[in-house]
Parts: sequence; structure tokens; C-alpha cells
Amino acid sequence: QNWTRGMSYWLHSESHVDTGPIYVRENGKLHVVKPGAGGIQDVPPKARPFRLFSRGFSVELCMNREDDRARTQRTDHFIFTYTKEGNLRYSAKSLFSLVLGYISDNVDHIDSLIGFPEQIAEKLFSAAEARQKFAEPVTGLRALQKFTEAYGSLVLCSLCLRNRYLVISEKLEEIKSFRELTCLDLSCCKLGDEHELLEHLTKEALSSVKRLLLKDNSLSDAGLRRMTAPVRVLKKGLENLLVLDLSCNPKITDVGIGYLLCFKKLNCLDISGTGLKDVNAVVKRIQMQIGLVQSKVPLKEFDHSNCKTEGWAEQTVLQWEQAVMEAVKPQEDSRSRTAAQRFYGKRHRTEEVVKCKLLEAETKASGNLQFYKEKVQNCHLPSKKEVAGSHELKNNKKRALAEQERERTSKQKHLCLTVEDWDLLNTY
Repeated sequence: QNWTRGMSYWLHSESHVDTGPIYVRENGKLHVVKPGAGGIQDVPPKARPFRLFSRGFSVELCMNREDDRARTQRTDHFIFTYTKEGNLRYSAKSLFSLVLGYISDNVDHIDSLIGFPEQIAEKLFSAAEARQKFAEPVTGLRALQKFTEAYGSLVLCSLCLRNRYLVISEKLEEIKSFRELTCLDLSCCKLGDEHELLEHLTKEALSSVKRLLLKDNSLSDAGLRRMTAPVRVLKKGLENLLVLDLSCNPKITDVGIGYLLCFKKLNCLDISGTGLKDVNAVVKRIQMQIGLVQSKVPLKEFDHSNCKTEGWAEQTVLQWEQAVMEAVKPQEDSRSRTAAQRFYGKRHRTEEVVKCKLLEAETKASGNLQFYKEKVQNCHLPSKKEVAGSHELKNNKKRALAEQERERTSKQKHLCLTVEDWDLLNTY
């Protein structure tokens, strides 16, 4: 009877609350405890309304009390659909999708993804990309580096930044984090010789680049010397380059073309619109030392249609472009004011797009200087006399060109490696 005494004591202490009748079953019989009675009596059950809580009692169900934002996010745990009858139906999401969403929200806290399955990593990257985690200034870069370290070319194998100088300036560190790129298009960006991205091209991280388009970038012989120094001396850097576009760079002269002869694997080269003085000599030099032949028709490798952004981070690059465009939009309101100032002669008119078109027109007028590597065809076999005559002509040409090359190399030997070259090589 100890438990009955304890219950009666609880009833006496809480007698000021109207709890209603309380029933207790003992030995198969139902007993009712009356308030204030202090004991147990055998009373048959009565049909009396039962009230567990008072009339003014209310309860609130909260899944997370930390902040209101976290409470609203919990609605993502359910999928709401409509049935054929038009009724609202909801079902809980799978545990995998819930965990994927949580990790993508905290993707910048991941230590490493090396060895993680690629299929799940791609879904994790897409989830973080949908939440625009890679567009954040600091955490986005850290998260992007974790993915590029683990998956390399799967994150991005081809990057097209044609005429997107603002994206390069705003997201330079993110662009430098991409590894194992095979195609890189930096055309019409006006980078110049001293840009940090061009210096990054010489690093071993971009040794996988096979297609490099640097059309209209204000490059000169000094920029080519810096870009080719690791290949010429250390056999590192862009040694696997197959396609190179240097057109519309008027500051590149015959001396700068000499630095390109270290790219022994080149299949296509475009130097149209450069400042060459002796075009015939340059053409013969390229043919003798690299084995490239001048093309009479424009090559499809330089029409910029094949270079596109491809990989998991394709939408990320688009998000960067949209963010840059939105940042530039407020400046469009000042166009009317600048137009009025130009009309009254208070501001000079600058038309960069027209300048680019003029450069392309100059390249067409000066001639097409695109080169490709010939493939040996066995469909036509020349006669023995033709072969002997062609061999003699080739040998005579080789001797003449060899003598010219010796004279040039003897004069320019001291120019091969300058102080800037050694400073650049010491960074490796």
C-alpha cells in the first residue's frame, strides 16, 4: 500500500488543480480515487467527461528553437504533391537527400574528398552549386579547392573566358584553383604581359593544357619569353601544347616567334595580325623546326566554337558571370550623362569593340598566318626521279636555312635567358 499512500499524498498536494477522476486498476478490478478521501474505495466506473488539461492550456510544437531561419528550413524535409482528386499530399524525403543537403550547406568545412566516390561527389557538388556556395567570397574558394584537388578534370576540363575580363579580375583565385584543364580560351581579354593569370600558365598545375587561345591580349615578345621559359629550360609547363592562338597581338615580332619553337608537339598555330617583319623567313623557320605548314584556308581549330566551358563547375562559372553583370548594371544609368558629355566634346569616345573589329580586319588584310602539321598520305606515290629531285631541293634548302639559323642563333644566344627568365625559373 506504499504506492497508494504516495498517490494520495500527491493528490492532496495538488488538490487546487481540477484534474477530474483518476482510475486505478488493481487485481483485475477498477477503483476510483476520490479527492480528499485519502484512500481507495471500490466504486463502479461512472460515465463522466474526462478532461486531462485545463481549458486555457495550449501547446506549441517546435523542431528547432535556435532561430526562426532554421525553423523555416525544416520544411525541406517534406515533398508536397497533389493527388488526382486535388488533395494535398506530403511525404518525407529520403535520408540520403537530407544528409546531402546538410553537407552541401556546410561544404566549406569538409577536410578532404580524396578517395570519395565520384558519383556521390557530383551530386554533392550540384547541391552546393544550387545553393550558390561557390559564389561566396572566402568559403566558396575553400570548398572549390577541395573538389579540384580530389577530382581535377571532372570539375572542369575546358574553360572559356573569351571577352570576360571582369570575371577574371573578380574570380582570379577561383580560376587558378582549376587543375588539369585541357582547353583554355582567354581571347579578347587585354591581359598584357604582366598579368597574374599569364604567370599562372607557366606553373606545373596547367601542364595538361593542350589548347590555348590568347587572341587579342596585348602580348609582346617579353610575354612570350616569360611564358616559354620553363619549357625551354626545364621542360615543364606548357610542353603538351597542341593548339596555340596568338593572333591580333601586334607587339609580337620575329624574335617572339623564336620562343615558340620550343613547343615541339604543336599541331596548329595562328600568328595572324602580329608585327612580323620578315614573314617568309618566319614561315620557313616554323616549317623547318616544328614541322608546321602554312594553311591557305582558315582552320576550324581557331573559330572559337569548339572551346566551351565543360565540367561540373559549368553552372558555377555562369553564376560568376551573372554576379558580375548585376554589379555592373547600376552603372548603366549613367550612360545618358556620358552620352551628353561626348556630344558636347567633354569626354572622348572610346569604342573597344570597334577596335577589336579593326584588328580582325587588319589580320585579314595582312594575310592568313595559320599553320598546321601535315599528315602523311599514301594514296599518291611519286616516281623515283621526282623523289630524287625533291630530296636535292630539300637538302639545298636545309643547308641555306641552317646557315641562316646559325647566324641568328650566334647573335641571339646571349638573349635566350635574361635576368627575368632566371627569376621566373627560381620560383619553381
